Amino acid sequence: MTHPHAPRTRNRREDRSSHAYQRLRELIVHGRLAPGTWIIESEVAARLGVSRTPVRAALQRLEQEGYIVGTCRGQQIRSAVAPLTREDAHELFVIVGRLEALAAMEAARLPAPVRDPIVEDLRRLNDGFLAAASDHVYDPGRLFELDTAFHRRFVDAGAGPRVHALHEAIKPQAERYIRLYYTALIDEVATSAREHGHIIDAIASGDPIVARDAVEINWSNAADRLNRVIDKMGERGSW
Repeated sequence: MTHPHAPRTRNRREDRSSHAYQRLRELIVHGRLAPGTWIIESEVAARLGVSRTPVRAALQRLEQEGYIVGTCRGQQIRSAVAPLTREDAHELFVIVGRLEALAAMEAARLPAPVRDPIVEDLRRLNDGFLAAASDHVYDPGRLFELDTAFHRRFVDAGAGPRVHALHEAIKPQAERYIRLYYTALIDEVATSAREHGHIIDAIASGDPIVARDAVEINWSNAADRLNRVIDKMGERGSW
């Protein structure tokens, strides 16, 4: 016979695990847990005010998603924040590009009365993105927010539930790279904005194939731009 309090206990345990996962992922994505940082369960549990059990579950999920890697250290296998490498960046950008390309195709297939406000928002965000880069004292955080909002607008408009779920899991991993190296990419903003313009035009004209290709080109070029920066500045967190 199932104890009447079992579901409630399980739900509380799942809530603590989910909280630990969300908090740790946020710290990793925003760079507050730097690439290569060792993760010690007892220290994380103490800082989050939970037991080691939900922390262990959160770490397992983060490792499955690629935010954390298991690394041998002597006789032990220890968890560490995944390093930022050239190879990993290229793979992530290709995956995100394919997912966003699927969303752009569906956004371009929407009826014109539905597409028009999406296109208007995209133009406004892209204009703001370019203007923010032209400021005498530019704010990398603001540039990142505008760039992210631009992509999210057509993804939210066109992605189905499966594509959206995959995008939510993968995109933050790509954002780790963008956040860390953004200041070195400032000279490329105008080029990126032009590529955004091609995406906007394709969605505005209702051409799903051109929209798909424009998004994939944007992410492929972004990977090339980032790789050049990584070659210059170096990878982060590699042993």
